[in-house]
Amino acid sequence: MPYRAPLTDLRFVLDHVVGFADVAATPRFAEASDDTVTAVLAEAARLCEDTLAPLNRVGDTHPARLEGGVVRTPPGFAEGYRAITAGGWVGMAASPDHGGMGLPMALTSCVNEMIGAACLALQVNPLMTQGQIEALEHHASDAIKALYIPKLISGDWCATMNLTEPQAGSDVGALRSKAEPLGDGSYAITGQKIYISWADNDFTENVCHLVLARLPDGGPGTRGISLFMVPKVIPDATGQLGARNAVQVVSLEHKLGLHGSPTAVMQYDGAKGWLVGEPHKGLAAMFTMMNNARLGVGVQGIAVAEAAFQHALSYAMGRKQGRTPFGDSAIIDHADVRRMLAEMKAEIFAARAIALACAVAIDMGKATDRPDWQARAGLLTPIAKAYGTEVGNLVAQMGVQVHGGMGFVEEAGAAQYLRDVRVTTIYEGTNGIQAMDLVGRKMMDGGEAAYRLIDEMQTGAETARKLWPDLATPVWNAAEALREATEVVLAQGAEDRNAGAVPYLRAFARVLGGHFHLRAAVAEAARADLARVYIRRLMPDHAAHLAQLREGAAGLYALTPEVLQA
Repeated sequence: MPYRAPLTDLRFVLDHVVGFADVAATPRFAEASDDTVTAVLAEAARLCEDTLAPLNRVGDTHPARLEGGVVRTPPGFAEGYRAITAGGWVGMAASPDHGGMGLPMALTSCVNEMIGAACLALQVNPLMTQGQIEALEHHASDAIKALYIPKLISGDWCATMNLTEPQAGSDVGALRSKAEPLGDGSYAITGQKIYISWADNDFTENVCHLVLARLPDGGPGTRGISLFMVPKVIPDATGQLGARNAVQVVSLEHKLGLHGSPTAVMQYDGAKGWLVGEPHKGLAAMFTMMNNARLGVGVQGIAVAEAAFQHALSYAMGRKQGRTPFGDSAIIDHADVRRMLAEMKAEIFAARAIALACAVAIDMGKATDRPDWQARAGLLTPIAKAYGTEVGNLVAQMGVQVHGGMGFVEEAGAAQYLRDVRVTTIYEGTNGIQAMDLVGRKMMDGGEAAYRLIDEMQTGAETARKLWPDLATPVWNAAEALREATEVVLAQGAEDRNAGAVPYLRAFARVLGGHFHLRAAVAEAARADLARVYIRRLMPDHAAHLAQLREGAAGLYALTPEVLQA
């Protein structure tokens, strides 16, 4: 089935579920009018349906490859990339000071979802550039901003981030890459980086690498790390390209999925770089890019879920097998197939609402500079990333199941979604790291941001009780259980918190999804049936997750390595 952009659902969530009108009412985002939103979404949908979606299978069957030190991308990817950049989609959220549109992150996230659903392997490229643009806007010198950001927005140049090394994965502080001052304001960067998405290509003039490395006086651990801009080709002050830098792609990884997206091992041999931000504070600067990417990766999970759902729905509506309660009809009328499809759609709605609520909080934090909105954005980021990507994996897996035996056959197309989305729970911080961030740093306010959101859930449920008592009461009760669990988290020690972090995040997402489904039912009665599937069939999972949370770490550590090997 050809991909069709879910414009109705995207617009409904913006208008009736996550409060996008508040964003558009701010002076900063006053141009995000109803007409602008409609035009942007419609134009992006046409790009995705007509130009990008046909590339998805091509990228899978014709992987990126390394030939003579040059990365060759799949057929059509260059044209697809140019179509993305020609529409200005890379710089949607970037500041107009450097040629960006200055549009809200909520609208950008809708467009990113459509691009990712059409062709995730290609969408990884502009997502990395969007994150780098934001990092440079916040931390780079005026000279670097003026030189690099316009080129990144135009798509003439694209971007990467280089954190991971063979011995330094999640423990970034263990990195060994070094930066030596050259005496002219630049630095010689030496080291090896791995798992670098879109490290090179054959369609942009330049690739701009943000690289973490340690200065000679940098101390051990994360506090001694600095951030550097290291371009593939060194530009002069006017942007004219000169000599090739001492950086190269050593090899490309052979991956489970995302075959069209080159993932590289990078070698820096005294490559020339320029400091971004303050010395020894590079990780904080890089986290600006990473937080942007974390929401973006959550949206990637939702994107693949939407595409996999559409693919499975089309198959279920056309495949006949056995008698159903409605006679000799398609398998969609079998109860278990209908269950899977209903759960898929309900999960997608909840994940999309959480991601766009996070984006709205980011926008409101920027537009108002209010700490409560900024705290809301911080709280929702790990939830949006982890839940969005888990939904992507779950829905893609159910999509294979709906296809039955054909789902295990590559030609059917269902398996690609499962292979492509699998990495999203891993990169930009594993979902376990997201959960530990939620119960750790995001609870350093004593749970204030979490309690404020729980209060909103319960207030919303009380308001909805007259209209939908069978939906509102379970949401209120689940929110109260989440409140009590948050009190438990705050009283726990670090290891008990970490042991229950993933269950807590999953429970929070479950209840928050129920809250947003309830809002949808209140806004439009026709959506109550889908809300009922989520709230009454899926949301009860939260109780099991919270039971795990209360078990703490002792029972896990009781299973020693020797016991696990027995």
